[in-house]
Amino acid sequence: MSAESVTPATSPPDAREAERPYETIVVTVDAQVATVTLNRPEVRNAFSETMIADLTRAFLDLGTRADVRVVMLAAAGKAFCAGADLNWMKRMAGYSEAENRADALLLARMLKTLHDCPKPVVAKVQGDTYAGGTGLVAACDIAIASRDAGFCLSETRLGLIPATIGPYVIRAMGERAARRYMLTAERFDAAEALRIGYLHEVVDADALDAAVTRMVDVLKVNSSNAMDETKRLIRDVATAPLDEALLADTADRIATIRVSDEGREGIRSFLEKRKPSWIS
Repeated sequence: MSAESVTPATSPPDAREAERPYETIVVTVDAQVATVTLNRPEVRNAFSETMIADLTRAFLDLGTRADVRVVMLAAAGKAFCAGADLNWMKRMAGYSEAENRADALLLARMLKTLHDCPKPVVAKVQGDTYAGGTGLVAACDIAIASRDAGFCLSETRLGLIPATIGPYVIRAMGERAARRYMLTAERFDAAEALRIGYLHEVVDADALDAAVTRMVDVLKVNSSNAMDETKRLIRDVATAPLDEALLADTADRIATIRVSDEGREGIRSFLEKRKPSWIS
């Protein structure tokens, strides 16, 4: 895979690209909710170059769609994502360092595209989630899993490091937990993932659909513009120093959103005790 094939995460797909069928995922939109389903159950939804390209294109497209307010990331079969596809790993073993760098950058940019999607993204997790799959979950805004879910940052066992997924996993579970699970490559269960903050909610397997639906319904009634700006706010201020520049920046942000169309409509609807116009 050449460096020329890398597509920047900020580049929206053109019309022909957006309409091209996906090979490894299924994307549906219903009632303002997009569902992106990893669809390689025969290999436990392991990553390949094609899946990385499909996910990048899907999230670039969904991030721009006015008919989408929330995105759900799900997986077909018993596992969420088993990490790298074995055939892909075999090909990587024969790559030069430059080819490996270009290949890894595609995964890194896909994760950033998911992480930076303007719409809130909810992960629905069941079964095993290993290696790169843990990065997928961590890059989502909200993660809900069934009790049978299991997680493993297995890279060190293979002589590798969890590099491209690292920024998202460390933010999700915190540095202290990451030191343990990235170094040991231990498997940990959903209860532990919840305890360390990697997951937001854990439910019985037969309650997973309902739990994710409840979360999606909560998000759907919020202003799309406000959720987009809130995601941007979190990214920008999470590690920023609490100084005068940050005070000015946050004041500018709230002032701008207050005079936006949805900001004005939201305040009016609250004062008039009615639903805002973005709720159908």
